[in-house]
Amino acid sequence: MEKKAHLSGIAFAIIFGFSFMFSKIALETLSPIGLIAYRFLLAFLAMTLLRFTKIIVIRFDKRHLWPLFLVALFQPILYFIFETYGLSLTSSGEAGMMIALIPIAVSIFSTLFLKEKPPLLQLFFILLSVAGIVTIQIAKGMGAESNSTWGFILLAFAVLSAALFNIASRHASKTLKPVELTYFMMMMGAISFNLIYFIQLLIQREPLRYMTELADPTVWIPLVYLGLVASIGGFFLVNYALSRLPAHVSSIYSNLSTVVAIIAGALFLKESIELYHILGALMIISGVYGTVWMNRHPSRHPKTPASLPPGVEN
Repeated sequence: MEKKAHLSGIAFAIIFGFSFMFSKIALETLSPIGLIAYRFLLAFLAMTLLRFTKIIVIRFDKRHLWPLFLVALFQPILYFIFETYGLSLTSSGEAGMMIALIPIAVSIFSTLFLKEKPPLLQLFFILLSVAGIVTIQIAKGMGAESNSTWGFILLAFAVLSAALFNIASRHASKTLKPVELTYFMMMMGAISFNLIYFIQLLIQREPLRYMTELADPTVWIPLVYLGLVASIGGFFLVNYALSRLPAHVSSIYSNLSTVVAIIAGALFLKESIELYHILGALMIISGVYGTVWMNRHPSRHPKTPASLPPGVEN
C-alpha cells in the first residue's frame, strides 16, 4: 500500500515536471491567468462528465465542506494567485529558489499540526534535495535583477499556501477520498480563475478574447495536458500520496519535478544540460531517496508511522 503511495509521488513529479514545458508552449499564446483559467475549466468539465457517467463517485456532505474548502483555498486558489503574480515581479531564478522552500515549510507545519516530526537525518536529506535546486538556480544565474520586495512577499505566501495545502489535504484524507478532494479542487479552481480572467478581460474591454483564444489550435495540446493530465491526474496523485504518507515525505517528491523539467527541456525544447544541472540533479535525487528510504525503514529510524486514514479504502 505504501509502495503505491511512493509510486504516486514519482508519477506526480514526472507529470508536473513536463507541465513546465507545456506551460512554456501555451504561454506563447495565452496570458498566465488565461492559461490557469482554461486548464481548470477543462479539468472540472472532464471530472463532472466522469461523475455524471458514474465512473467516479463524489460525496457531498455538510461536514465535509470545511476541510474541502481549506484544501481548495490553499491549492489551487491562493497558491496559483501568489505564484503567478510573484513570478511577474521577480526573475525565474529567484522564484525557483523560493518555491524550493516548500518541503522545508511542509516539514515545519507537519511537525506543528500533524505531529509528524521528521528525524534529524531525514531532515538533512530534505535540505540536501532543496540545496540541489538552489545549486541549479545559482549556477545558471538569477536572471534580471528584480529587487522586488512585493515579489518575494507574494512568493513567500505561495510557499506558505503550498505547505498549508499539504497539511489540509493530509488532514482531510481522514474522511475524504483523493478523487473527492481533487474534484472539489478542480471546481473551485475553475470558478475562481475563470471569474478573475473574465473580469480582467472586461476591464481591458476585450471580453471576446475569452472565446477567440481557444480558436487557436496550438493551445489545445498543452491545455489538454495541463487540464487533464496535470490538473486531474497530478493533483489526484498528490492527494493519494498525502492520504498514505507523512506530509514531509510526500512533498519531497515535488523536487523531482525540477529534474524531469531539465530532461524534458533537453529532449523536446533543445535546451542544453550543463554540469551544474547534473550536480544539482544528483543532490535532488539523493535527498529524495534518503527521505523515502528512511520512511520505509521505521525500525532503523524511529518516526511517526504513516497509517492509512480511517474511512479511506485502498
